[in-house]
Amino acid sequence: MALAAFPNQGVAQSKAPVGQVTIEMTGLAAGIGISWGSGTLWFKGKKIPFRIEGLSLGDVGYATVGATGGVYNLKEVRDFSGTYAAVGAGVAVAGGMAGMTMKNENGVVIDLYATQQGVKLNLGPQGLTIKMR
Repeated sequence: MALAAFPNQGVAQSKAPVGQVTIEMTGLAAGIGISWGSGTLWFKGKKIPFRIEGLSLGDVGYATVGATGGVYNLKEVRDFSGTYAAVGAGVAVAGGMAGMTMKNENGVVIDLYATQQGVKLNLGPQGLTIKMR
């Protein structure tokens, strides 16, 4: 599967990504901001599924949203799991897409971009948790 290339606007600076992610999230704002989702990591020629918790979709009522991004500083698949915290402020890119850069306790960085216009990505108070399936 070919993934769209996005401008590298996060902490990864001039490095090329070592992997790619796609995420599909379902969110229910309605004052409580619950979201859940799953994703796929492409790393070293392998397709690896994972689950996510803690990513908010902003002010949407109920929606399913996709996101994609580059993965940096990943050496072993086991280091991808963990809790990610935002690094710096969110970014806006051409076409109305929103993005964010986050980093986990293992030093893995993800530059994540919503694939739908008008979607604001936010991390929950405990960050974004990724668990391998």
